Amino acid sequence: MTNLLKTHPFFSDKTIASCERLEHQGYCNENYLLIADGVKYIVRKLLREDIDRELECYSHHLAYQKGLTAKLHYYDRGEQYMVFEFIEGHHKLALDEAELKRLVLLIKTLHSIEISPTQYPLMSPKTLLSTPYSQAISEALDTINSYSPKYALCHNDLNPQNLLWDKESLKCIDFEYAGRMDVYFDLACMSIEFKLTEQEDKKVLEDYFGDESYFIEKLEAYKVMYRALCEAWFLNMI
Repeated sequence: MTNLLKTHPFFSDKTIASCERLEHQGYCNENYLLIADGVKYIVRKLLREDIDRELECYSHHLAYQKGLTAKLHYYDRGEQYMVFEFIEGHHKLALDEAELKRLVLLIKTLHSIEISPTQYPLMSPKTLLSTPYSQAISEALDTINSYSPKYALCHNDLNPQNLLWDKESLKCIDFEYAGRMDVYFDLACMSIEFKLTEQEDKKVLEDYFGDESYFIEKLEAYKVMYRALCEAWFLNMI
């Protein structure tokens, strides 16, 4: 990786001091911490071919303009890697009330971004209905379809590893699955990943929607869908 990057135009005028593979890796990329001229960068070698990287870059750029994520310095389509600004932060597995409010604000800001691509094809209902939870999924789809959709730019993968916390800011990273989706999907993801209680779910919805109406049943239906999608995704990775 170091030899490849040394010849790249972005690093050609910089001296690379180190390029170390990070201990904790995701499922879709190899991640490296690179230091050049005293500046830290994150380099992601892209491994999967079934992800819309153009949409990922576009979504990431829109989020960066809102101050929600690190800067994407370069995307090499030929060699399939991305170079990002390094940002400090740590992951949290549980959130207190103030932290939940911070995360809701980040999600609302992301959802305020207009995006025109078609709805993100998370997985076809036919595929999901073939799982052992087909009855629950069928009922969840019926519930979802009984409400008007509320589409926005969603992250679609708001697990703790994709959120970086520090005293001054909260950033989200890894926009591989970002796209136009119903806002309840991100809220459902947040609820599942941080194991929110029924009371916390209600508080999140109140903070997110304010004076607008919100629907607990719709959130619960999307939680069913999110669990099924996660299980199907991990089975496909085996």
